[in-house]
Amino acid sequence: MTSEHEIQSAIMVAISKQQCTIFRANVGKVRTADHRWFDTGLPKGHPDLYGFRWSDHQVFYLEIKNAKGRPRPDQIQFHEMLTKRGVIHGIARSVEDATKIVNEGLVGYGFKNYGGNK
Repeated sequence: MTSEHEIQSAIMVAISKQQCTIFRANVGKVRTADHRWFDTGLPKGHPDLYGFRWSDHQVFYLEIKNAKGRPRPDQIQFHEMLTKRGVIHGIARSVEDATKIVNEGLVGYGFKNYGGNK
């Protein structure tokens, strides 16, 4: 099975070739050398990748999952917030999924079976 990291890397390359800017969201906490905790500051459930299309400046968010991956409750909550605002986002399990979400401007792609709206 392909890892989420491998899928994410392939998506970043593919989407960046399609007139888009894409970023990896480094989330979580790490302990610094002097034993303090550092938090990235992004909200819980923030998707793995985000960016914008050059053509219309529309922002998009991509949650990367492998074939068996499931969104966590905080990721579903973030999805519901994005859905209410009509923001392009979805679960991408492949380059094809990511391309479809971004190019077609889909809202909530892949969340249907996880308590999501679409």
